[in-house]
Amino acid sequence: MAKVKHLETDVQRAISDILQNEIKDKLAFITITDVKITNELSYMYAYYTVYGSEDDIAKTKETLDRANGFIKNQIAKRVKMRKVPELVFKYDKSYDTGKRVDDIIRNIK
Repeated sequence: MAKVKHLETDVQRAISDILQNEIKDKLAFITITDVKITNELSYMYAYYTVYGSEDDIAKTKETLDRANGFIKNQIAKRVKMRKVPELVFKYDKSYDTGKRVDDIIRNIK
């Protein structure tokens, strides 16, 4: 379990660096909020948030889907793993949920 947690942290750092320095497509302001790797090391789920409009979110998803193979290849070069799991990007809605709750609280009089 501790080894998987360590891998998740390393992969999260690697993905952040790859998106910042290696991806040539224009990305919105994106943050990799978490990475979860399944116990059998079959899948790694990278959760992200985007600061921007719905259009920015859609374009970012499109870019991530298009660059998935490249990103997975870069992870394989940077993070020591026997087998690199399948990479799946998932939009993290927790920021939106938190913002909505914050707005509700602010509007209570």
